[in-house]
Amino acid sequence: MNRKGISWSIILILGSMLLFPNYMNLVHAQSVGANNPIKNVTALSNSFGNGTDIELQNSTIHYFEDADGYLVFPVGQGNQSSKLPAVIMIHENKGLNDHIKNMANLLARQGYVVLAVDLFKGEVSVDPNDTRRMVQSVRNNPEHAISNLQTALKYVSSLPNVDSSKVASIGWCFGGGQSLQLALNSQDHPLAATILYYGTPLVTDKGNLSKIKWPVLGIFGDQDRGIPVEKVNQFKAALEEDGITNEIHIYPGVGHAFANPSGANYAPKETQDAWHKTLSFLRTYLS
Repeated sequence: MNRKGISWSIILILGSMLLFPNYMNLVHAQSVGANNPIKNVTALSNSFGNGTDIELQNSTIHYFEDADGYLVFPVGQGNQSSKLPAVIMIHENKGLNDHIKNMANLLARQGYVVLAVDLFKGEVSVDPNDTRRMVQSVRNNPEHAISNLQTALKYVSSLPNVDSSKVASIGWCFGGGQSLQLALNSQDHPLAATILYYGTPLVTDKGNLSKIKWPVLGIFGDQDRGIPVEKVNQFKAALEEDGITNEIHIYPGVGHAFANPSGANYAPKETQDAWHKTLSFLRTYLS
């Protein structure tokens, strides 16, 4: 391309950004580095027809003293007479990375306001030493993480386009455990549903779980060495004894983090089925 052609290309790009100021905001979360593949989101979008024509509005919001979250919702949906359900989304041990933001976009296209929280104070990493340290920082101060999640719940419930009686939480791995922790500490602001994908640590104490007064969806793999099937069955039994509506699915032949496309255990077929069950669960209890 000659200099004149390059100049016109630059002018057209800059002109588009001026004419459509939301453009950069709408696509920002789609930029993904080598360690954060988007194949999972793409496959799920293709499988379930997740409204790629639906325009999204997203922003980084400061919702807690040391945390900024990623807020996204469908444009033109939700008003005073017809508000939207919402979901608190909790990241894995890698932090609030682009993969989680893309999952938030995917869910928002289903008609949800999604707030992806940050429990690692802005830190994102795929280095195992970093991820262990980041997780341990939460383990060492669980009350701070719970306060973070409770504040996120209050924040999203206060939004004018959100039905505060229809807010759920979802998380994977470390985030799945935190999704359960939010459920155990939400008596003052009840959730409508709780979703955990192979959440750690998995609480199985009947007395503790009795605090939950809403449906629970649990997704697990029978080859997960960190959460043996026996423990999952104990979790389900405790929920049943407490009279808590639940759907617990144990996928055969897959291990921990099977829904994470950046890991060795990634299982596309099971991930798609689990996502189908997730959307169905949300429709049932947040509609």
